[in-house]
Parts: sequence; structure tokens; C-alpha cells
Amino acid sequence: MILSVSRRTDIPNYYSEWFYNRIKEGFLYVRNPMNAHQISEIKITPDVVDCIVFWTKNPLPMMKRLNEIKEYNYYFQFTLTGYGNDVEVNLPNKKNRNDSGISRAVRKNWQAKSDLEI
Repeated sequence: MILSVSRRTDIPNYYSEWFYNRIKEGFLYVRNPMNAHQISEIKITPDVVDCIVFWTKNPLPMMKRLNEIKEYNYYFQFTLTGYGNDVEVNLPNKKNRNDSGISRAVRKNWQAKSDLEI
């Protein structure tokens, strides 16, 4: 299963604590958008999840805890816009986003995984 996190809202930026709690518990609940009364429990353990795709404008809230998802394959899809903080108020300043160490943190985790697989 590919776990898409998240196209409806920016979970890495706004709800990373919730996401890490769900990983720790090994499941999450999903409400059917066509039937609000139908709620499914979805198992999200490493044996079920092939890859996690994070959709975000700001992955920084997740960076210090990437070790908690080291058992998973994952990558980040970034959405970068030219808007300033007057429009996108809960994001780092656009001038500082490229110097945030994001790629360094993700690369370090991927390198650690590669070293284990050799």
C-alpha cells in the first residue's frame, strides 16, 4: 500500500505529532468522504506500507523525528510558491526555505537505510 500523507491538508506541517502517534500505534482511522458514518481502521505498519508519500509546503516539523519512520520507504513532495508570509502565514519565510537542511536530513536517513541493506 502507498500511504499518501496528505493531499487534503498539510499533515507534515500542521499535524506531524498526530502522524508520529499514528505510526507508533500502527493504525489510523479514515472517514469515507461519501458516507460520513463509515469509518475504517487502516493498518499502517511497515509490513503493509510499501511507501509513504508526504505532500507538504513545510516538512520542518518532521525533520528531527525521521528516525521514527526509518523502517518505511518514504519521500517528500514539496510545493513551493512565491507567496510571502502575508498569504502563507504558517510557513517559513520563502527566502530561508532553501537553506533549511531538509535535503540533508532526508539524505542522511536514506544513506543510513542504504548502509543497512548492503
